[in-house]
Amino acid sequence: MNPNKIHRFIFYSPDRFEPIMASPLMSLVHDDDRYQKSFQLFLERSSEHQCMKDFIHNKLPHILASIGDGKSHLNVIGVGSGAGEIDLEMLSELHKRHPEVTVDNEVVEPSSQQLHNYKVLVSQKPELNYIKFTWNKMTASEFEENWKQKKMTKKADFIHMIQMLYYVKDPGATISFFQSLLDKNGKLIIILVSEKSGFGTLWRKYRNQLCNTEISQCVTTGDIKRFLDSKGVSYQSFVLPSHMDITECFTEGDEKGELLLDFLTEVLDFSKTASPELKAGVLELLRHPDCSSRSEDRVVFNNNLGVLVIDKPI
Repeated sequence: MNPNKIHRFIFYSPDRFEPIMASPLMSLVHDDDRYQKSFQLFLERSSEHQCMKDFIHNKLPHILASIGDGKSHLNVIGVGSGAGEIDLEMLSELHKRHPEVTVDNEVVEPSSQQLHNYKVLVSQKPELNYIKFTWNKMTASEFEENWKQKKMTKKADFIHMIQMLYYVKDPGATISFFQSLLDKNGKLIIILVSEKSGFGTLWRKYRNQLCNTEISQCVTTGDIKRFLDSKGVSYQSFVLPSHMDITECFTEGDEKGELLLDFLTEVLDFSKTASPELKAGVLELLRHPDCSSRSEDRVVFNNNLGVLVIDKPI
């Protein structure tokens, strides 16, 4: 395929997507093994999961208090659930708020390895016997297509989409579909990188060079807010402070540094495949105060996240 003819879609205006020329660089998601390695290293180096857990334990209980409307059974959909660690934290809080209810939990995750890890985690927790897990090895788009083909009428009380809207062609349409599945008092929670994070800064400058092929990777909560505002959709917004040590990225040939660079840029083997000019520019920006701070001899990347809470459409 001629890379000069590849298009992808990004948020260009509040209510539509505009095609732009895509980067010829290969997306990291095309190599699942390397993606998983870089993602695990990212989790080790960052406070991302901890800041999510802080939100789940301190803010989420109040959000979940109103769902269900007294029902004895709740339907939950996790979109892009990964290995399930964060899902189970949320389900635990849901159970604390609604201890008498049973739960039907639809897990949507395209990675076989992540689904396996999730199943192993569940098998180690017999106290989750109030939850029926339905495992859907598919993307969000495939889940939507399957749901529509089966003409499903089931509604959801709680849907969460954590760090996954980067991997859909049309984030706005995906949000609209899942919002349409909400039952009365249902909640849709979206977590993405903040527009004011280091990722937001990196993507504003290098979106055209880094964002690749048919999937929309360079999306922040700022983009989603503009989309929701254009549609007149109300939402609650939260910021989750997070950081990541990226010091190793600046040591030429460092294996972990190269994995982190792949994750930061979403480009497979970025250090080896990017032009010298692009590599130098990205590294310079990653050091810049707009992206990172210095702590003693470490470079600490701003990995702030944003949370959006959306209700059932009126």
